Amino acid sequence: MVTQIIAGLKNFFVFNSSLSTSEGDELEKILYYYPISDNTDVQIKNVGLVEGIIHFTETFRPSSSVSSVHTEKSRQLYYQPEKGYWMVMTIQLNHITKEKLEGDSGELGDDVQDNVYEAVLKQAYHMYRLFWGTFQGTKDTDTLKMTLEIFYRAYLQSLKLVNADILNIFSGIQYLPLDKQTFLKVQCFINSLESNYMMISHSAFLYNDYLIWSGIEPSDMQLVYHYLIDTLLPANIETELQGGSMPRNSPSPFAALRHGRFITGPSNLRLAKTVGKVPKVFFYGEQKPEEYYLVVYRALSATVCLFVKVETELTLNIFKDLDDFISPKLISLVSDIAEYCSKQVITPNMADNSPRFIYFNKMNLAYKSTVHLDNKQSGNVACMKDSVRIMADMKLNNSYLGSSGETIVKTMSDYWVVGKTSNAREFYIALQQKNASLIDISEEVRKLCETELKGIFFHST
Repeated sequence: MVTQIIAGLKNFFVFNSSLSTSEGDELEKILYYYPISDNTDVQIKNVGLVEGIIHFTETFRPSSSVSSVHTEKSRQLYYQPEKGYWMVMTIQLNHITKEKLEGDSGELGDDVQDNVYEAVLKQAYHMYRLFWGTFQGTKDTDTLKMTLEIFYRAYLQSLKLVNADILNIFSGIQYLPLDKQTFLKVQCFINSLESNYMMISHSAFLYNDYLIWSGIEPSDMQLVYHYLIDTLLPANIETELQGGSMPRNSPSPFAALRHGRFITGPSNLRLAKTVGKVPKVFFYGEQKPEEYYLVVYRALSATVCLFVKVETELTLNIFKDLDDFISPKLISLVSDIAEYCSKQVITPNMADNSPRFIYFNKMNLAYKSTVHLDNKQSGNVACMKDSVRIMADMKLNNSYLGSSGETIVKTMSDYWVVGKTSNAREFYIALQQKNASLIDISEEVRKLCETELKGIFFHST
């Protein structure tokens, strides 16, 4: 059997055909193009080919634009985020030959899933929009080209195309459930912070990579969350680890830093002469985009995000005042959260044949996965990758099930993959049982739902 594997990103470009008004100025329509090693003739040719494909396919499906094109050596994804603007990502493919199984036709395997990489492309737009606003909202074409270059020069280097899977489709948030008393302490801390500093419009509170509280729309928090755990916090975590962990009621190596620091803004308030770099973000949960400063403060394992009105003039005195207010309260709060979490630790079942699952709630964008051994998109999964691909295929076909349903698939490697949907919630399970029947698998899934999804109702199917 011949299968396709991803060799890397071949090209990525953004264009608007309306910007080219006459023959000879085709380059004007190209707003961003990667790689820069492709000369202008190659760029114009590639964009022109995409334009031709888009126009040709529109004659067959005017109400729905083309989303992908498959060739033997590449996979090309299309996305129109705003009227007239197109984003295109081309993935280079290699072919490898696997051992042919009995009954295998020998045809080309389809291991590169469109819905996964369409999600990667859409995420690339939404992350840009978070920091720079919409394409149409940019005042002129030259400015748009500049901001696209600034953003995607770094962003494309961070893409992990080889390890993309169903989690890219969900792009979910990991929440940390707390007991009522501890959660109330977090809520009181946030309320006290916002009431004392009227410039703070919204706040968010994270512990490690888990979200505890957010005052913004889930769709906006989704982007901020992934920016934090994928980019901002990993870049700043090394300094924190060098300080070691802080035992309860013990002196900490962070004493010199007063146990906390600003990640965006002045990192060292004693030596800073300016407020440093404070990014702005755009939120789209309301009728019109709202712009805020993103001030991030971290102490030990806790991260506080402050979304400050852009009309505010940020000064060193404001940051010093915030530090004096946040630091003592946050250190005490982190200690309470850590103590609660230490009592909840349950050793996971790491047996090779234990069930693995992915849960996603569309209402609050919450997800939980025991399929993935980390959330760093490292490709480190606890079951066969074929099973993860089947989950993505199930996700693609969920619309055919209606509001609730169940799909069961048995693989050639003796894995059973089950997908359940109900009440805007999705649950995917991978089980390895050689001689199991459908009845056995259904019973295992029922037990797993009872233990992992307490209080979550699934309609009977």
